Amino acid sequence: MKKVAIMGAMPEEINGILALLENKKETKRAMRTFYTGTVNGYEVTVCFSRWGKTAASVTAGALIGHFGAEEVIFTGVAGALSPDLNIGDIVVAKRLVHHDLDARPLMPRHEIPLLDKTFLEVPAQQFERAQKAVNAVLGDNLRDIFTPVELRRFNIKKPKLVSGDVASGDKFFASDEQKRELLAALPGSLCVEMEGAAVAQVCYEYGVPFTVIRTISDAANNKAEMDFVGFINTITGKYSREIIKNLLK
Repeated sequence: MKKVAIMGAMPEEINGILALLENKKETKRAMRTFYTGTVNGYEVTVCFSRWGKTAASVTAGALIGHFGAEEVIFTGVAGALSPDLNIGDIVVAKRLVHHDLDARPLMPRHEIPLLDKTFLEVPAQQFERAQKAVNAVLGDNLRDIFTPVELRRFNIKKPKLVSGDVASGDKFFASDEQKRELLAALPGSLCVEMEGAAVAQVCYEYGVPFTVIRTISDAANNKAEMDFVGFINTITGKYSREIIKNLLK
C-alpha cells in the first residue's frame, strides 16, 4: 500500500481531507497532530503544516522520516502575482523558487546553497496527475461543490487551471509594491506563498516525489487580508477535499 502524505497550509483545508480518511488515528509529534488512515487503497497521513518555510520543512521531514511518506502533496492558498489570475483559480506548480533566498556574492540570487539549483521542478508524473485532478474539479461539477451564494461572494465564475512557477518566502504580501519587486527579480512567477519551495526542497533532498497545488485567495495587495480570511473559511477546504479525492482515485 503506497504511503502518501498530505500537507495543508491552513487548518480549514485539512478538515475536509480528514473526512475522507477511513480508520483514522492521531499521532502527536513535533508539536503537531498527524492523522493517518486509508483513502482508496492508499495509506495516507495528513497534517497542518503551520505557516512559513521552516515550519513546513519540519512537517515535511516528519512525514518522510517518521511516517515513511513515499509521496507528498501540498495544498494551500496563494496570492496572485500574474494579472491573469483571479480569485478561485488554481495553480499547479511546475517549478518552485525561494524568492527571499539571497547568498550573493557567494552565489547567484535565489540559488540554493550546495544544491546548485534555483528552481525545484515537480516530477512530471505528479505534475500531470495534479493537472488532471484539478481539471476534474473545475469542470461541470463546480456548482455541486459550492453554493451560488459562495461563488457570487468571491465573484468566482469560470475558475481556471494555470501551471508554472510558484514563489515562496517568509513574508505575507499585502501591497502592489511588494509584487512589483518580486516580479522584477522573478518575472515568471504566477503566485506567492510561504511554504511550497521549502517542502519541495525537503522532498528533493530525500528523493521523494511531490506536488504543490495553490488556490488563488487574493491579489497579494492591500486587500489581501480582507479577501484571505473570508476565502479560507468559505472556499479553500472544499477545493482541497475535491482535488485530493481526484488525486487518490
